[in-house]
Amino acid sequence: MRLYTYFRSSAAFRVRIALNLKGIAWTPVFVHLAKGEHRGAPYNEINPQGLVPALEDDGRLLTQSLAILEYLEETRPQPPLLPSDAAGRARVRSLALLVACEIHPLNNLRVLEYLRRALGQSEAQVNAWYCHWIADGLARLEAALARGGTGRFCHGDTPTIADCCLVPQVFNAQRFRCDTAPYPTVMRIFAECMRLEAFERAQPARQPDAE
Repeated sequence: MRLYTYFRSSAAFRVRIALNLKGIAWTPVFVHLAKGEHRGAPYNEINPQGLVPALEDDGRLLTQSLAILEYLEETRPQPPLLPSDAAGRARVRSLALLVACEIHPLNNLRVLEYLRRALGQSEAQVNAWYCHWIADGLARLEAALARGGTGRFCHGDTPTIADCCLVPQVFNAQRFRCDTAPYPTVMRIFAECMRLEAFERAQPARQPDAE
């Protein structure tokens, strides 16, 4: 497997965690987002979406992090990252989507660059935007985790796709110095995840392309 990745991409971070949890050997191919390497050739010839991650597996190219996580679960089911029951799977997917579709899109690189360049926002204003949507999203995630089913991790006592999404989002919140104290369940789960080598090895600072 070849994973097109960037050390600070939270979407690529999700996939790195899942690959590590499943014990899948993979080779990184670095795409430097801050330098714009995702916008043109040769990367756009590989992935016309111009986004990371992308995963090559046996001649197939897969894109979009949640689709990749589901593909890994279906093709390499052990250890499982989704519960065995339908209700549990729906809950895990709901938590993962809350992060990936409700929090992350408002704060990804494209949005922040538009705020800076097109709208002329200062770094302080960009950071205020970022932390506002982090606070809004993590509050909703905290409430969802309080509704039952949460154990050591987002769902039960083993990591799931939801944890693969939660951890990178908390890393981003910490990077932008957002206040995470109001979300004790989120932060407890984050700490529990980071005790596992699969999560620690996937973190941005441990990547060869880290600056």
